[in-house]
Amino acid sequence: MKHSISAILFDENEIQTRISDLASQISKDYESKNLVIICILKGSFVFLADMIRWFTIPVKIDFMAISSYGNRTESSGEVTIKKDIDIDIKGKDVLILDDIVDTGISMTFLFDHLKKYRPNSIRSCALLVKQKPRLREIKIDYKGFEIEDDFVIGYGLDYAEKFRNLPYIGILKEEIYRNE
Repeated sequence: MKHSISAILFDENEIQTRISDLASQISKDYESKNLVIICILKGSFVFLADMIRWFTIPVKIDFMAISSYGNRTESSGEVTIKKDIDIDIKGKDVLILDDIVDTGISMTFLFDHLKKYRPNSIRSCALLVKQKPRLREIKIDYKGFEIEDDFVIGYGLDYAEKFRNLPYIGILKEEIYRNE
């Protein structure tokens, strides 16, 4: 799989250090609150698994699965729910945990969708945030890393369901997806 990577952006140690810092800040900010983390599948499951080990507060966890990419490298602009939450979040403090914010379309959709359940608050945490103009402006409350507008894989992020198992985050070589 390494032959498919043009560069490694963040290695295992950099990722774990940043996740530990994020978890520490989130634990402090939600110390006396009733926190529910909603992990966005599939890309965020690795991020969540490592993040929860660093929390110093009780948390409830739920999952949502949405789609806007399919097997492409760019968002279709349409978000569909494949799996909705199971936990009642009414009156709870919700933190959306996502792997990457690109266009802002998915995160905006998630905020709008989850508001219907009347939580006390909704905030966002993304491992990666692309530094580019977004189609939908959305505030990301907790950011792991800011990156350029490259197609990245590894640490849960995929291309056509491949590369999620890489322990680092790398840039996928353009020739791998160029002919899509």
